[in-house]
Amino acid sequence: MSNAALQVARTGLDAQNTKMRVIANNLANVNTTGFKRDRADFETLAYQNIVTPGAPSDAQNRFASGLQLGTGVKLSGIGKVVTQGTQQNSDNALDMAIEGQGYFQVEMPDGTTGYTRAGNFSRSGEGNIVTSDGLPLIPGIQVPEGATSLTIGNNGTVTATLAGQDDITELGRIELASFTNPAGLLSVGNNILTETAASGAPLVGEAGTEGRGAIRQGALEGSNVNIVEELVNMIETQRAYEVNSKMISATDEMLQFVNQQI
Repeated sequence: MSNAALQVARTGLDAQNTKMRVIANNLANVNTTGFKRDRADFETLAYQNIVTPGAPSDAQNRFASGLQLGTGVKLSGIGKVVTQGTQQNSDNALDMAIEGQGYFQVEMPDGTTGYTRAGNFSRSGEGNIVTSDGLPLIPGIQVPEGATSLTIGNNGTVTATLAGQDDITELGRIELASFTNPAGLLSVGNNILTETAASGAPLVGEAGTEGRGAIRQGALEGSNVNIVEELVNMIETQRAYEVNSKMISATDEMLQFVNQQI
């Protein structure tokens, strides 16, 4: 007896195990600012075409359905679900949330550009607006010592009242980057994503224009992970794993029966 059923069930175990890891990562990041949940996508492996549909069955007739045997399942990809996360108000003037599409731009240690939805920014010792890891915004904006009434407009314009002055001074403008396929961005950790061939080139410009979202000061975007949905997915994945495990046990019993009888 062929052990093909064992191999098919094995692919199912591998696929469901990977999906469980994706779900675990989503749940682990339920409170991560700007996190976008992942989704595991599956596709069938190659089929064995024993009889091709439409092949001649005799001189005058053809097979209506044929005979095709599947060889299992595989993970086709892990894509990001880029829906909007819930927003929470904060008391930090440098906290920002994007309402709609777009990403903040930050300068990576190697000089390249990284992209993030996490808007929990702060000031460096030099007064520059940076991420919690010290990565500066692009374009760079410096808030002078003693500046008060720091305001960030919906279009990203940063203004403040400088020490010894009564008039409001514009310090710079935060620009957002949008992508044709944001799900194609590469996650590199620390809430940072980088451009790939799948994401397309960034379209950089003013917030609130050309499809880019508006910036909301004093708020943070939470993750878009729905705990209830993830728990349901976890149960479904666990059941699917158990079924594939039972398939291996059942096939093993069948093979043992054949070996004992022959």
